[in-house]
Order: sequence, then C-alpha cells, then structure tokens
Amino acid sequence: MERYHVESPHTPQECLRALDEILGKGSGVLAKYEWGCMSGDHTGYATLDARSESEAKEIIPEFLRGKARVVKLSKFTQEQIREFHKKSA
Repeated sequence: MERYHVESPHTPQECLRALDEILGKGSGVLAKYEWGCMSGDHTGYATLDARSESEAKEIIPEFLRGKARVVKLSKFTQEQIREFHKKSA
C-alpha cells in the first residue's frame, strides 16, 4: 500500500452534489475527507492508503475526477536527506 493525498476541487454550485456522492460511498469514505467549503475553498481533501493512483482516484466523485489532483506521498529518513546533500554537492 502507498499513501496518497487527494484534492477534489468543486464549484459552490457542485458542492452539495460532491458531498452527496462522497456520502453515497459510505461513512468510511466520508470520514477520510476534510473540507474547505465553509472557508470559501470548495475543495475536499483526503489522505489515504491505496494500492495505486487509480485506486486512490476511486474515492473522488466521478464528475470531479478530471479536475482532481492525486499525489503519491513519501517519507524521508535522516540518512536519505544526508545522501541527497552529498549528491547535490
């Protein structure tokens, strides 16, 4: 499993539809999301574990997938960071 960050922007007019479609995927999917809508940023944000980017995209309402962003996340160790510095010198 890999870790992915999903950003699912939508317009104010699409907001209720986006919320309804996420809710339709189940309360477990809804629990993965946090929303900027109440602050005027109509975007759903989720961080989740998935086997692939395409699997991570399944969380996004289909009508929003074309404008959504899915980013595979990584963690770095202290040793890796030291190696990056050695290679850039």
